[in-house]
Amino acid sequence: MIRKIIHIDTDACTGCGLCAEACHEGAIQMIDGKAVLTREDYCDGLGDCLPACPAGAISFVEREAPAYDHSAVQQAKLARNQAGPEDVPSCLSQWPVQIKLAPIHAPYFANADLLIAADCTAFSYGNFHHDFIRDHITLIGCPKLDSTDYSEKLTEILRENDIRSITVTRMEVPCCGGIQFAVERALENSGKDIPCNVFTIGIDGHLQ
Repeated sequence: MIRKIIHIDTDACTGCGLCAEACHEGAIQMIDGKAVLTREDYCDGLGDCLPACPAGAISFVEREAPAYDHSAVQQAKLARNQAGPEDVPSCLSQWPVQIKLAPIHAPYFANADLLIAADCTAFSYGNFHHDFIRDHITLIGCPKLDSTDYSEKLTEILRENDIRSITVTRMEVPCCGGIQFAVERALENSGKDIPCNVFTIGIDGHLQ
């Protein structure tokens, strides 16, 4: 049948994945860093993915395509909701993650987007892997329980490597300010001007 369906310009696609997240039917998947319409029968032609694409790589076309299969979409959603934790891939890309155990020099630090996280944040914020660990090199620690000055180790890591950006995640509790202070002190001592963003997570698990 001839019907309205989305078209993805793979040359313009930047691989951000926002369209796949916006597609509630699961018609779009990320393959080799590009968005792909993998199930034409899952595409309802409403275009929730269009405004989500920052590159303008998605448009509507009218062409021969299978009819939208609402029943199949609902069955696929049910299967995804019933999937166990083992079906959710980890976004962690390196090891070790503890600040105390991390090396000063490692290939993965080259031009890295660095995540420095108070370790409770990963347990408190449900989508931590997707929203923070993904595409980052991750270092974690607890400024209250670890009897060490993180700023010294972090200063060396920042000074000796080409770090592109820093993201800090901390809890709202006062003791967690130690991880933020250590990063700020390390930045100052390293003598480098690296963009740094701090995210605070409440004890209810929500970003503040």
